[in-house]
Amino acid sequence: MHLFYTPLLKPENKEFFLDENESKHAIRVLRLSKGSAVVLIDGVGGLYQAEILDANPKRTILTITQVQSEYQKSSYALHIAMAPTKNMDRVEWFLEKATEIGLQEFTPIISSRSERKDVKIERLEKVAVSAMKQSLKAYLPKINPAVTFKQFFQQDLSTYQTKAIAHCEDGEKVYLAEASQPKQQCLILIGPEGDFSSEEIDLALQNGFTALSLGNSRLRTETAALMACAEVSLLNR
Repeated sequence: MHLFYTPLLKPENKEFFLDENESKHAIRVLRLSKGSAVVLIDGVGGLYQAEILDANPKRTILTITQVQSEYQKSSYALHIAMAPTKNMDRVEWFLEKATEIGLQEFTPIISSRSERKDVKIERLEKVAVSAMKQSLKAYLPKINPAVTFKQFFQQDLSTYQTKAIAHCEDGEKVYLAEASQPKQQCLILIGPEGDFSSEEIDLALQNGFTALSLGNSRLRTETAALMACAEVSLLNR
C-alpha cells in the first residue's frame, strides 16, 4: 500500500495532484504508473482511495475513488507537555512512538531545570508525519511551539477532564487509572531529567492538576512520556 500525506486535500475534491517531491517519489522511486492505486491521508481524519490519472513526475494527477472521514478516530484526546531533552533524538524517538500509539497534541515545555531551551518544530512535524504514515493513521498530532512552564499555564486548560503532573518528589500520588476515565480529554506534564522544581509542581497542583505516579522505577523523560501515552491508550481500549 503506497500512502501519501496530502494536507491540502478536501473531501469534496474529485481530483488532486501531488506536489513535485511526492510526484517524483511516486513515479521515479516507487515506479507507479497510470492506473496505480494509492492511499492519501490529510492529517485531520480523512483517508482517501485514489488512482493515478497522469503519472507525471513533476505533477502527478490523481482521481479520488473513495473517501472515508474520521478514519480510526480516537474516543479520547491526549496532550503531552514534555520538557525537551538535551539530546533531541530522544524527543524525536518519543514523538515517533507516541504518534503510532495515538497522541493528539504535543507541547515542548521549558521548565527551570530544562537542559534544552530551543526546539525545531519543523523537524518534529516531519517525524510525526512519517510516523503517521508508517502506522496508517489519518490524524496528525498537533505540535505546538515551545513555551515556558509559566506561559503554559496562562492558556485556558479548563477543557481537560484529566490533568496530571508526573514528578519524583515525595507526596501523595495516584496512578493514571485512578486519575482518569475513558473517553476524556487528558493532559499530562512530564518534566526534565532533573524533575520539575517544587515551585512548578505547586503551580500545577494549584491549577487542578493531580500528582501522577508512573511506577517505582526512575524513568528517563521520554520513557515516562511514552509510558503515560501507553497507559492512556490501554485505559481507552
